[in-house]
Amino acid sequence: MHIRADIILNWSNYEEHLDEAAFFWGQWERAFAAPDEVLHDVAESEERLLARLDALVLGGEYVAERLLKPALASDEPERLSAAVFALLSGGWRWGPDAVLGILGEASPAMVNSIRRALELLDPRALPAWPQSLLAEGTLPLRALALEVLGAHAITPSIPLKEFVLNGEPSVAAAALRAAARLQVRLDWHVLQRALSSPEPAVRDAALVAGLLSGHRETWTVCRLLVSARGPDLGLPLLLLSLGAGPGGASLLRSLLDEPRCRPDVLWALGFSGYVSAAETCLEHLDTEAGHLAAEAFSAITGLVLAGRFVAEAPDAFTEDEELNEEPSGPGQHPAPGNGMPLPNVNAIHAWWTDARKQFDPAVRYLRGSPWTPASLLQGLWTEPMRRRHALALEVTLRSQGIFQLRTRTFARHQLAAMEAIRAAPPALLSRPLAERPIS
Repeated sequence: MHIRADIILNWSNYEEHLDEAAFFWGQWERAFAAPDEVLHDVAESEERLLARLDALVLGGEYVAERLLKPALASDEPERLSAAVFALLSGGWRWGPDAVLGILGEASPAMVNSIRRALELLDPRALPAWPQSLLAEGTLPLRALALEVLGAHAITPSIPLKEFVLNGEPSVAAAALRAAARLQVRLDWHVLQRALSSPEPAVRDAALVAGLLSGHRETWTVCRLLVSARGPDLGLPLLLLSLGAGPGGASLLRSLLDEPRCRPDVLWALGFSGYVSAAETCLEHLDTEAGHLAAEAFSAITGLVLAGRFVAEAPDAFTEDEELNEEPSGPGQHPAPGNGMPLPNVNAIHAWWTDARKQFDPAVRYLRGSPWTPASLLQGLWTEPMRRRHALALEVTLRSQGIFQLRTRTFARHQLAAMEAIRAAPPALLSRPLAERPIS
């Protein structure tokens, strides 16, 4: 007698596992930009995602063929990522070809979803074909291959400089990010073209690659970009705030007059750590970006934005607006109320009048305590998720690429990497970002 496999498998349970995996995947991705969650919070919610993905793998090949393979055609990004991840994690012989087969006709959004799943895979489950895509794939697939190989610290079969010099913007940017990840030193003449690119993604990747390659000229380029007041200055502003010392606030201050630049400037000032930056933020508490100014001020001084130091959210703010905000880094910031309280301007000014005498203008601070390598590392555990990416970048730059924490991967992997960083000699993180003052 033939017994239907879908009855034996409780098919509806596996459909629910995939639906829930897609839902939790989206929640998990958004948490990386959260202003009010820390890594421990994300690790707890991550377990729900991993449990659903594990259940799909444990369903076996029948579930993979009948449920995961059809889901590869989904136009829902999170569902596609979950399906690719579970399918390849199962190790079925036909899985890599099934994923490769949909890439040729995939939309840019689908390619991004597949790339994200590949980046997060256990290296043992990674297909072999990313290397072949470098020579044979379309431009979007070459970019995907470079991103995936870089994420897994796998050296590409073709020199990265070839993609930087000859690739279209998405390929060049991916190659530059891979070079940084793999600690491939690029010559200055290779980087110059990328640094002058009109594409911010290429320029930003070149800035990081240039600094990790030891080119001091990169700081000059960074300063010139900010002085020129071009578009998308989030990363150049952040780098100057990290590397310019007590004078960094004066380099950024003039851009606060431009409303389009103000959110990114305030965000960057929060990583300066100096009194001059805190007082610059204080001046902008009553602007439309006051919640960002308060966030930055708090990060420097340690003032907890709660109780009498916060104001009521505007009546116009709704829950739907909060849910639609998906900031992910410089240039994208949460609205007031989305874990970002509006400041009580008068109360904060009064607090600073009393507290300022405790702060030395020549000392860098993090949450009200003098900055040290230990406090920088502690911030990776305790700072809000949206700020951790910049802290990890500082760790990478100070260690000259020795430590590169992937802040958008599974928390369990991040925690293991952070323990390794904490065990390293403090001197690795004590070296200055810039060897001479930036002015």
